[in-house]
This record gives sequence, C-alpha cells and structure tokens, in this order.
Amino acid sequence: MEKLRSQNWFGKKGKDGFIYRAWMKNQGIPADMFDGRPVIGICNTWSELTPCNAHFRDLAESVKKGVLEAGGFPVEFPVMSLGETLIKPTAMLYRNLASMDVEESIRANPIDGVVLLCGCDKTTPSLIMGACSVDIPTLVISGGPMLKGHWRGKDIGTSDVWRFDEAHKLGEITDEEFVEAEACMARTQGHCAVMGTASTMATMVEALGLSLPNNAAIPAADVRRKVLSQLSGRRIVEMVKEDLKLSKILTREAFENSIMVNAAIGGSTNFVIHLLAIAGRIGVDLTIDDFDKYSQQIPLLGNLQPSGKFFMEDLYYAGGLPAIIKELKSVLHDDALTVNGKGIGENSEKAIVYDRNIVATMAEPFKPESGIAVLRGNLSPNGAVIKPSAATPALMKHRGKAVVFETIEDYHTRIEDPNLAIDETSIMVLKNVGPKGYPGMAEVGNMGIPKKLLEKGVHDMVRISDGRMSGTGFGTVVLHVSPEAADGGNIALVQNGDYISLDVENRTLNLEVSENELIERRKNWKPYDLKYNRGYVNLYINHVEQAHLGADMDFLKGGSGSIVTRDSH
Repeated sequence: MEKLRSQNWFGKKGKDGFIYRAWMKNQGIPADMFDGRPVIGICNTWSELTPCNAHFRDLAESVKKGVLEAGGFPVEFPVMSLGETLIKPTAMLYRNLASMDVEESIRANPIDGVVLLCGCDKTTPSLIMGACSVDIPTLVISGGPMLKGHWRGKDIGTSDVWRFDEAHKLGEITDEEFVEAEACMARTQGHCAVMGTASTMATMVEALGLSLPNNAAIPAADVRRKVLSQLSGRRIVEMVKEDLKLSKILTREAFENSIMVNAAIGGSTNFVIHLLAIAGRIGVDLTIDDFDKYSQQIPLLGNLQPSGKFFMEDLYYAGGLPAIIKELKSVLHDDALTVNGKGIGENSEKAIVYDRNIVATMAEPFKPESGIAVLRGNLSPNGAVIKPSAATPALMKHRGKAVVFETIEDYHTRIEDPNLAIDETSIMVLKNVGPKGYPGMAEVGNMGIPKKLLEKGVHDMVRISDGRMSGTGFGTVVLHVSPEAADGGNIALVQNGDYISLDVENRTLNLEVSENELIERRKNWKPYDLKYNRGYVNLYINHVEQAHLGADMDFLKGGSGSIVTRDSH
C-alpha cells in the first residue's frame, strides 16, 4: 500500500506534525490513532432542515463502529445539506454548490477514504459529483425510504400528494381530511417511500457499484440499515488498503448498467440530469442519447409507484434491488466492479424473488416499455425526456394546440381562470423554468390540471416544459427541453394556438411553425430578466450548462485530484 494521504498531515515530524496532532487530540483521541492507520471521512448531510436525512447521526455512529473494527480512524464532517421539501427556489439550484463543498472538504483534509451519507434527492448526486472530482476510495450509504403511510385503510406515499390535491380541488376530501393525511404519510424517518428521485438515486448508487448490495431498498426505520452502515465502515478501510478508487468502479459499463436498472424500476427522469453530471466529473463519455439507447430493450420489472402499485419497503421484502439485477443478468455487464470487490452479477447471484407481484421477469414484465425516451425535433433540438411508464398510453402520440405560460407565476395566475382557452386536447407549455430561467430548473413540469377539466374527468394532458418534475410525479409530461427558453431555445418562441405534435414511439417533438416564422419571432424575443446580479446564483446563471449536458457548471467538469498543491506549514 502506498503512503496514505493522511500521513502528509499526521505523519510529519517537528512543529507541523505537533500542530496537526495536538489540536485533534483535544477531542480525546489517543496517540495511537495517528500511527498510520487509514483516516476515513464520514461526509454527513444530516440536518433538521432536511427531514429525509434527520436520522443520519445514528447512521454515522454505525459507520464509525465499522471503521474502528477494521482498524481505521473515523472522522465525521458536515457539508451543505439539500432538503427538497423546504429549500427555495429549488434544491437543484444548490446541487453544484454542495458538490463544491464536498470536493474541497475531501481534498483539503487528511482523508484517505470517504463514506458519503446521502438520502434526499440532491444530496446523493452532489456528494458523488464532489467525490468524483477528488477520486479517492469512496463508498455510498443511502438513508433509506420511509415506511409506507396508511390513511383510512389505504397504503399511501408521496405520489398520492398529487391525487390528494386533485381530490381536494374537487371537494372530494375536506380541509380536515387533507391535513389528517399529512400525518399519515410521512410517519417514519427516511426519504420518499415510492420510486421517486431519492429512491432512484439510491438505486443508481447500487447499480453503479458504489454501495454494498441491498443499499437501495432497506427502509430507514429497519435496523438492517444500521447493519449495512457498520459493514460499510469496515469495507471502506479495506478499500483504502486496496486503493479501490471511484475511477476504477465508475467505468462506461457501470453507467450503462445503471441506465438499464433505472429503466427496469421505472426511475425518475431526474436520473438523467444527475448521471450525466456524475459522468462529466469522472470523465466517462455519456450523452443523453445513451439513456434512450440502453433503456429501449428494458421492460418495467419493478411494480413501484408512480409507474406501478407498490412501495420501496415492499421491494425490499420481495428481494430488494439484487432481485431486479438478477432478472437483468442477460443484458447487464455482469462483471462490472463494485465497492466490495466483486462484480455486480456475483453480488446478485443468490438473490431470490419472494413476490412476483412486485418483481417481474423479462419474459412477463409489468409494462413492455419503460426507462427514459429522448425526444428530438425543432422544439427540442438538443433533446427532451419523457417517462413512458408513468404516462398515459393514449397520449403518447398526440397533436394539440399550445396553451402557453411564460413563467411559473403566469401559470399560477391564470390556470384557474374560467375563461382560459383550454380543453383536454390542448398541450400545456411552461417556459422559463430551466437551469438558467428559474434559476435552478424547478420540479414544476407536471403542471396541475385546471379544476374545470378535472370536473370533466380529465386527469392527464400533454405537458411540456424546460423544467423538471418530481420523481414521485406522473403523467404525460415532457421535460428538460433543451435549449431552454432563457437560453434562446425554440420553446421561447411558442405562442398560444400553435400546434405541437408529440410522437414518443418515433421519438419526435415538433412545433408546427415554419422556420421563417420562427426567425421572425426571434427578432422580437427578449430574454427573461432574471434580476440576479451577485453571489452564487449569479455565478450559477453564467456558468450552468444545459439540461442535456447534466446542468453542471462548465468550470466543474472533470476534477483536480487529491493532491494538495500548497502547504501552509
């Protein structure tokens, strides 16, 4: 084993070594902890403002036990925590900022290996992105899904929020019932109980090989989550000794595996934008078209909300993600390396499916088409995405007149106007909610349907935007239109009454307006005034890349490695 990074601090003689060790000792650390054993950083996104991650103090303690058992020296440190439920204007705005926090915290400190504790949506990609840019041995632990909720004899989860909202608008449930359901849904620690973005990220982590098997689905409240954490603490010490860095695990084959697994479980569309950003940091050539290419052959094997019926808790009891991976054996790169030193195929070979209502076979899937479809046309020259497994089949090929909302504020102002010219054949178009336009690319793409149409029994329409939607959402929703409106994309030029044609089977999305007309409209187009002139948000707007590239900052692509180039002592 090569000399450990941490010895550049703790192994020094004289004044410098004295300073590094002495101040650490004020925490009650004995001298033999500085004897050359691996120092393991525990990167913790615990915060009371991130409810999904509020149990991470306990998980960190379990990791520490494992590190100590394996002869390592655990040190816990905090980084910016991104709670999807509270942060405004959107947690996605701060994903890149948190990644910078993680990258610099790891590189600047005496850390030989790192365990990333992440749960709520953006904490996972931000921590992985930051760690990739340093590239030391890294292992990920997800916080786990909350147990499914129960309300009036029915299992409920985050996807039901949209259903409750529609029922409330129609007077089918009262104010009191609406509030009552709140307490019944999020009844334990953990992130969303459905295959939303948080669970998709946990699945992504396991499919990439960055966690121990079963990381994705063990409920947060299940003590086996603590056991996984303790075992992870043991394993990261061995990874340091083996010099098993992220770059050895995150190969092109690992990314392809992750895309195929995401398709099989009906994962969130947000998966696209985060995986692209991670690939950009580790130096793997991944494009938006790869998501379509590697999804097309994969049917829906996981019967999980919002694409299906069940919850993450149910998936764990049915065999967990290894059961899904085993069903995909014929298409996956079986020998792709994972953090335990084994191939992903070997990790799942003993998996058993205990409930075929939850985990299907390739021969008899729940739905024939899953994954992510990438749409191109004059409305989305650089691509847009849709999740077929969560859409209405009858709307997958549709032509309708545009009902345009220039901003999210415009949408909220006019959507319930009784004079709004909209019917079930219309296509709702929302502009200026992309990376630059919001800024931060908010989860507002699955626009709520106006009450007057809900009353007619309309529960889905084609909706198009340059923004995102929650992984817990569903519907025939086209997202991530690139280039976005604020960057001068053709979506900025759409007018009320324009015909738009969507054809998912043929992967097209077109605005039926001539090129000459678009040229004329562009002469009168003015960028939306964002009014951000300082600080991080100004930096973000000026440097964020478009959705089809992962919405990372242009200057954060790649990494600087783990070498600290200057020494102040």
